[in-house]
Amino acid sequence: MTLIRSISGIRGTIGGRPGEGLTPLDIVRYTAAFATLIRQRSGKEAPRLVLGRDARLSGAMVADLVRGTLVGLGFEVVDLGLATTPTVEMAVPGEDADAGIILTASHNPKQWNALKLLNARGEFISAAEGAEVLRIAGQDDYTFAEVDRLGRVRTDDSWTQKHIDAILKLDLVDVKAIAARKFTVVVDAVNSVGGIAVPRLLEALGVEVVKLYCEPTGHFPHNPEPLPEHLADLCAEVVKRKAHLGISVDPDVDRLALVCEDGSLFGEEYTLVACADHVLAHRPGDTVSNLSSTRALHDVAVRHGRTRHASAVGEVNVVERMRQVSAPIGGEGNGGVILSELHYGRDALVGIALFLTLLARRGGSCLALRRSYPDYFMSKNKIELRPEVDVQAVVDTVQARHAAQPHSTVDGLRIEFGDTWVHLRRSNTEPIIRVYAEAPAMEQADELAQRFVHEVQAVVRG
Repeated sequence: MTLIRSISGIRGTIGGRPGEGLTPLDIVRYTAAFATLIRQRSGKEAPRLVLGRDARLSGAMVADLVRGTLVGLGFEVVDLGLATTPTVEMAVPGEDADAGIILTASHNPKQWNALKLLNARGEFISAAEGAEVLRIAGQDDYTFAEVDRLGRVRTDDSWTQKHIDAILKLDLVDVKAIAARKFTVVVDAVNSVGGIAVPRLLEALGVEVVKLYCEPTGHFPHNPEPLPEHLADLCAEVVKRKAHLGISVDPDVDRLALVCEDGSLFGEEYTLVACADHVLAHRPGDTVSNLSSTRALHDVAVRHGRTRHASAVGEVNVVERMRQVSAPIGGEGNGGVILSELHYGRDALVGIALFLTLLARRGGSCLALRRSYPDYFMSKNKIELRPEVDVQAVVDTVQARHAAQPHSTVDGLRIEFGDTWVHLRRSNTEPIIRVYAEAPAMEQADELAQRFVHEVQAVVRG
């Protein structure tokens, strides 16, 4: 069993012993700790909190525990039921709530679940707030309400439609142009909440929808992370149905992967590239992605006379950098698109609408659109080290050796070599260094990555 307590939330595998897996006792403890922090920060006796969940098998059980704990602490709970992560993020400020909790383990397999914690803006809590939640939980430092001050639960299933309506109202989304193209789209929603939200959005855009794994049963038909090796069924169905494209989302719908009409992958890294291409043509400002994202976003930004700014890995870091530079769009190379005028969170639904608008207005096929962007290939590797190894010292040594090259230390070490780069990043939880490299050819990316894997190993050996 696994239980990972981090400053960004609590996740683990369901069952086992308390403290070793995500058990009912752990769920209550960390819910109470977060609620205690929210009460302290809000200064309210009965704060309001928005709750939503994906469709995974443990979701109903976890939601029962979270609701009961919050009521026991005197909270007003606005329960959205089955809802995407970006829907909950929009509902928090929409309900004038003090916080939110999303019950989802995102792309992790069915045995996992998690508590994703949101502040009053509907954004992930800061590192300092996360650390305080862990401190409160470690000391069981919370007080439950007396009987006359118990909280209450109000259910509200309207927010999925409100989310879709907000997307349709964006002038960046051209509903008429999309409908005129009479697109046929195959949707793989991995039997989670995307099976509710994505078809509803597409139908509102005038798209013919072919549903593949869209029943929100929580029985994932394949590994739910939208990676190429997991999308064979979607690729085959796109070709079989002669569809214009395929759409895959993860269980909580904050990541978007696309399939071209010939069954080839558009490329998860290129979801943000295409959406940014559209937005930067119609909005002033630059764009942001994390240091491990493709250089193609830089190239597209340059086409529009803009700049791509880099952030540390993690949505909260991308959002912070977007605010600093007033970026209209940003995100991560895992298919996460953040449109700031809608909300500051990765949102596959708005990504779909932006992409289809671009595709409709360009007039060509999905494959032709992909070919309009430069090709880059990424090699992802990791080096497992002994626990006693000083990982930061190893990275610092590599940095010193390549000090003459353009580099960034915003998050680990990223070194630029013309149109190629390598990123060394230490894990926050394990003695691991992740080594990512990108180049115009896969062989070149692998060669660059292996060069630095060997260099790191040589530094460790001394």
